[in-house]
Amino acid sequence: MALKISLKMRLTFWYSTIVVVSLSLFGVYMYLSVSNELHANLDASLANVAMSLDNIIKENTIEAIRQKTEKRPKVSQDKFALFREDEKRRFVGPLRPGSEQKESVEDKGMVWSAIYQHILLEPKNYFLQIADTNNHIVWRSENLKSDSLPVIMYYSLKMQVTSDSVLVKGSSSLTIPPSIITLHEDVDSAFSYVDLTGEELRLFVKRTNNAVISIGYTSSVIENQLRQLFISLLVAFPLILVVSIAGGFFLAKISLRPVDEITQSANEITAKHLSKRLPEHQINDEIGRLTRTLNLMIERLENSFIQIRQFTSDASHELKTPLTILRGELEIALHSQKSTEEYEGVLISALEEVQRLSNVVETLLELSRADTGQVRLSIEEGDLSKLLNDIVEDSIILAESKDIKVHSDIEQNLIIDFDSARIHQAVLNVIDNAIKYTTNGGKISIELKKGKIFSEITVTDNGMGMEEVELEHIFDRFYRIDKARSSDIQGFGLGLSIVHWIVEAHRGNIDIKSKFNEGTIFTIQLPNNHGLFL
Repeated sequence: MALKISLKMRLTFWYSTIVVVSLSLFGVYMYLSVSNELHANLDASLANVAMSLDNIIKENTIEAIRQKTEKRPKVSQDKFALFREDEKRRFVGPLRPGSEQKESVEDKGMVWSAIYQHILLEPKNYFLQIADTNNHIVWRSENLKSDSLPVIMYYSLKMQVTSDSVLVKGSSSLTIPPSIITLHEDVDSAFSYVDLTGEELRLFVKRTNNAVISIGYTSSVIENQLRQLFISLLVAFPLILVVSIAGGFFLAKISLRPVDEITQSANEITAKHLSKRLPEHQINDEIGRLTRTLNLMIERLENSFIQIRQFTSDASHELKTPLTILRGELEIALHSQKSTEEYEGVLISALEEVQRLSNVVETLLELSRADTGQVRLSIEEGDLSKLLNDIVEDSIILAESKDIKVHSDIEQNLIIDFDSARIHQAVLNVIDNAIKYTTNGGKISIELKKGKIFSEITVTDNGMGMEEVELEHIFDRFYRIDKARSSDIQGFGLGLSIVHWIVEAHRGNIDIKSKFNEGTIFTIQLPNNHGLFL
């Protein structure tokens, strides 16, 4: 049993599903992007700080070499002098003011300015350490206190890893690192995570020609920021989801409101009320196009019902007249004494009416089979010119009774694909119709010309013609123009309906132009290559 879920609820469900999936993917993407960006920026910051420290050491090295060349013994020639002074103050206390201290303070301010421009987030979370090329720690930031950061040792050195840093007596620069990062000789730097007194640090160690620089940063800061982002996403997710579901339900309700109106209006449309139409909104959206399409369909249905009612009325009228005549003649024959010759006359008249009824029924049956697609055309390649010549000969015979002249202009050797019997029937019906509505002594012209796509058969007469209103219904079944003008003309009003069906079955076109009391022009177009139109 199918679930009875409204379209509104299904739209809301799928909309909510899409929102959930989209928010989940966006949240994961955002979290991973921020995480990667923070870690990448942190690594870049650590590397830049190390580069700045290395540049300062290089400058001090160059200055020390220059001072040595100029033989200035009073000035320190140690490239780590700036950092050693800072270490002395940490362990010995404030030094006596002097020129050396003043220069050191100024240089130290310049050092930290160079470092701060590369620091990310909180400076206090950075742990800095500088060691010489022998891995003896020269300087470290105050927040390290007595702890030390790992340094780099290459495989070829094969040094042992010791435990704690020990300050050598009489010197502030001789300490032994607690651990060593071993690298291949081709690698001069490395990133890693280390544990410093229970706190995880993101560590960058770089070994240069002058020193081994170790820089760490507290990983918990970034983790806290990512945790806050995750909590924010976790709180915002259900709120956004609830708002989206409510908004989706409201939008679905508003969007489907015209559908409810269409449904209500459609329930009021029956066979007796086909004149009603669905309410149209002046918006060119899917609902508007659907409404207009349904209204056009209802209009076609209304026209079909009108034609069916008209057809029923006309068919009843056409069948009623011969039946009435036949019944009257038979009743007279039964209730009166007549001679043999009189009875023969009654029977002949009755036979004519029966033949007329038979023709009407056969024509209706053929049109009915054509409407349901039961009639198959026998399309073969043939000479249309020869067929038209034969039809012209038949037309001359039919026109003799009204002294109508038949003129023909037939293009010869015109070979196309067509059903010879059906085209003969269609063209002869058109010519017969022209003869019926052309006065005595008139003229009819029959032409055949081949175009690029279609071959055209044109039948022109100078008969009574038709009004514009009559042209719209000329192919309707049982339709006959102006009963007052055509009451003496034999026919059932089905001939042109047959013509119209035959031409359409050939994928052709039929056109009619007429002026009252001037004449009528019928044009039948048949495709030169029938296969192109199948």
